[in-house]
Amino acid sequence: MFGIFKKKSAIEKLQDRYKKLMSEWHELSTTNRTASDLKYAEAQKLLDEIDLLNN
Repeated sequence: MFGIFKKKSAIEKLQDRYKKLMSEWHELSTTNRTASDLKYAEAQKLLDEIDLLNN
């Protein structure tokens, strides 16, 4: 009815995690370039995994 009991699919979970990582990447990009690059790399790996699941 309201989606309260609807479980998220694996892709939706990965997409939420990707959005979180990109947000963290953006915050770190102004303060810590090395940590920012690591977050971005992790987000890209996650995006590749999402693409694999979509195909």
